Amino acid sequence: MTALRKTTAALISDAAPFAIRAERASDVAAREALLDACFGDNRHTRTCQRLRDGRAPAEGLALSAVRQGRVIGSVRLWHVSAGGIPALMLGPLAVEASSRQLGVGAALMDHALAAAKARGHRAVILLGDEPYYARFGFSAAKTGELRLPGAFERDRLLGLELCEGALDSAWGMIAATGAPLPKPKAGRARKSLLVPRVA
Repeated sequence: MTALRKTTAALISDAAPFAIRAERASDVAAREALLDACFGDNRHTRTCQRLRDGRAPAEGLALSAVRQGRVIGSVRLWHVSAGGIPALMLGPLAVEASSRQLGVGAALMDHALAAAKARGHRAVILLGDEPYYARFGFSAAKTGELRLPGAFERDRLLGLELCEGALDSAWGMIAATGAPLPKPKAGRARKSLLVPRVA
């Protein structure tokens, strides 16, 4: 039995090496292209995007999955208030279509949740499919009294307590509390106007 486990691990490792690391500035263009491919042109109009617009992700909780020097997956977590309770909002989680069978999504989730817990965060909320996210401990058990700033499907609002009881009294509107993104310097903004756009 031990030999079989070692063989399986070796096969997976040889066939699909990828690494999870902190997101870098050089990942931004690839991340944005990946999100466009996964969620479409209307992704900026989605309800959860309102909690991310103009905000920086939580420190140390923006991760990239990289294979052969290329970004194949991304996940970020954001500071929110869940009806007055400090929490994180996870999303979006995106994996390149050709890499989905490699376990990239699960690896990103495992790393993100472990990093959030290690940094002392108590709860994580997301909007997603319970059959997928239940394996990581997410459920709708304690999110029934929470609301998002826009239309959403109630059964897709899921929560995970990293500390038992963290969402016990959660009710009301989920609101962004993360640090605002730094404003670009005037010189940089002017310079970017000079760069021709390619259709």
